[in-house]
Amino acid sequence: MLFFICLQIFQQFTGINAIMFYAPVLFQTLGFKSDASLYSAVITGAVNVLVTVVSIYFVDRAGRRVLLLEAGVQMFLSQLVVAIIMGLKVKDHSNNLGHVLAIIVVVMVCSFVSSFAWSWGPLGWLIPSEMLPLEAHSAGQSVAVCTNMLFTFIIAQAFLSMFCNIKFGIFLFFTFWVFVMTTFVVVLVPETKGVPIEEMTERVRKQHWFWERYFEDKLKGKLHALNYLTSSYLDLKLRISSLIFERALKKCSPALLSWILFYLSCILFFFNLVYQFNCQSCL
Repeated sequence: MLFFICLQIFQQFTGINAIMFYAPVLFQTLGFKSDASLYSAVITGAVNVLVTVVSIYFVDRAGRRVLLLEAGVQMFLSQLVVAIIMGLKVKDHSNNLGHVLAIIVVVMVCSFVSSFAWSWGPLGWLIPSEMLPLEAHSAGQSVAVCTNMLFTFIIAQAFLSMFCNIKFGIFLFFTFWVFVMTTFVVVLVPETKGVPIEEMTERVRKQHWFWERYFEDKLKGKLHALNYLTSSYLDLKLRISSLIFERALKKCSPALLSWILFYLSCILFFFNLVYQFNCQSCL
């Protein structure tokens, strides 16, 4: 379940909803006039809708991982370019963006939105719906939707404050998370292209180097081996202890054993007195 929760969190930490919600404010801050910022927001929204068709066509041809990895690189570079331009040209109360740099910013934002639209946008919902076990599918999807809505709210509320305080650093913040989520895809996200949902466990989850360890048959084999090793170790330890004790008994005289038992009895009697005294003082 944690895997699917992470997918929903990463989908929001791309920064897509922050950019889509506050696109007019963002473009106006970059120096666009009010009408131009509104038009730029409309353009990014149209790109988001239209480019989703790319995912519809390629998702079962190229595969999920290919789209996610390519989009990760594209989103990383796009946000990095915007952060560099804002860091160099946009100041607190003025901006030095020329016509060329303004066009570059719009192109980079559209590039980021388009890469999201064919990767984390639709696949953030598709992969959990495919990989969730059938017996936990409804509950898992409910948790995924709840997580997505929660982090949509958090990012939407925090974006303006972060943008006002760290300025171009907000894009570096999202760039860092794009790098983290791309690494997550490389290491933990299996390819599910062409695999029916009914066969997902046998053909995908049990074949993955990491997720296979969480299945019952694998765990039973490992627990059986662990129990065998543990019982063998305890049996060996008991045999060695018995052998040592037997040899010690042969070498020790009865008188020495009597003195040892006497001193042990005195120690136990002393601790018993201390324990009773403490109990009485607490009453």
